[in-house]
Amino acid sequence: MSGLGQGLAANWSRTIEGHGAITAFALPRDGEPRLSGPAAPIRELDQSGLAVHFDRRAVGQIDPLTRFALVAATEAIEDAGLIGDPVLNRRTAILIGCGSGGNETFDGAYRRLYERGQTKVHPQTIPTAMISAPASQLAMLFGIHGPALTIASACASSAHALGEAMHMIRAGRADVVIAGGTEACLTLGSWVAWSSLGALATDTCRPFSIDRQGMVLGEGAAILVLEAWDHAVARGATIHGELIGYGATSDAAHITMPDQTGIEAAIRAAHADAGLPLDVPVLISSHGTGTRLNDATEAAAIRAVYGDALSESLVIATKSAHGHLIGGSGALEFLLGLKALQAGRAPAILNHVGDDPACDIPLALARSDIAYDHLVSNSFAFGGLNAVLIGRRA
Repeated sequence: MSGLGQGLAANWSRTIEGHGAITAFALPRDGEPRLSGPAAPIRELDQSGLAVHFDRRAVGQIDPLTRFALVAATEAIEDAGLIGDPVLNRRTAILIGCGSGGNETFDGAYRRLYERGQTKVHPQTIPTAMISAPASQLAMLFGIHGPALTIASACASSAHALGEAMHMIRAGRADVVIAGGTEACLTLGSWVAWSSLGALATDTCRPFSIDRQGMVLGEGAAILVLEAWDHAVARGATIHGELIGYGATSDAAHITMPDQTGIEAAIRAAHADAGLPLDVPVLISSHGTGTRLNDATEAAAIRAVYGDALSESLVIATKSAHGHLIGGSGALEFLLGLKALQAGRAPAILNHVGDDPACDIPLALARSDIAYDHLVSNSFAFGGLNAVLIGRRA
């Protein structure tokens, strides 16, 4: 789910049709605004699917960070046909990526302390806001007794979660891993912090475009069910695609500036893990934040890795539609990329106003028919934390 809508079908249909979720937004959401600008918020959230599995009162006491994850995971587990399956109890793990904890809960606690002068906050503040709450609540919701872990690597969190989930299955540690990411950072405190960093655009997200100003915050979650191929086939599961490669590196260079060498290494490592030659044409789902430095560095890394073979590939950048979900972005972009392979259509990069010579890569500036079998999905994060996933059309 994202500002584009709830559920995979809604997100894919709006993405491929060229609709964007970025709009004028103000905080606080109720009352006189203290901050305004472009964002991609979730306007409505249907939680009725949770009521079947979760106490209604308990749903109201969780942070949106967890709520988004539970709604997305419920859809994924239902789509996988695993509701009530004994594998959830015995041979299933959880890996959820989050860039930050429960921002709304922390904002509420700080208002009590600093605005109202109270000396206590709600007793459930810590368990509600902790970054591991989505994984824990998901385990309780579906009775999953395997490892339930949180990966926090900023904007690469959910891509790392998917990659590590794949390796858990390869190693035989689990037959099924519920993996992905969630983020709920459209709160006043979080937005002020991002604005102060100088990374946010004042108009919209324009990946790889001339005159791009920066990123645009979004919110939501993307959760996938990963399982061993034989396990999925044996139970007749619907298979949306395969995750066949994963590369992860650390720049070890700068806390906010990307390093081209580290990005290149992650892409090459993912190809090596997948056994996919670099000259095979691929659909590349870029990190594509819309910031001047990040986009230019990613484009340079892509050119360096693929060389002349790049002319046969195509680059998409779906943050131009759904905004930047921080810890949730990698999983959402990987999922949309798999849908593009499956449908044989690549979504257009939105909001492009002109070519930037520093970003000379084959961009999908219009919706395109494609016939690629493989997806390369890039996620790069503050701290120089890089994750690249390679998917294959099932």
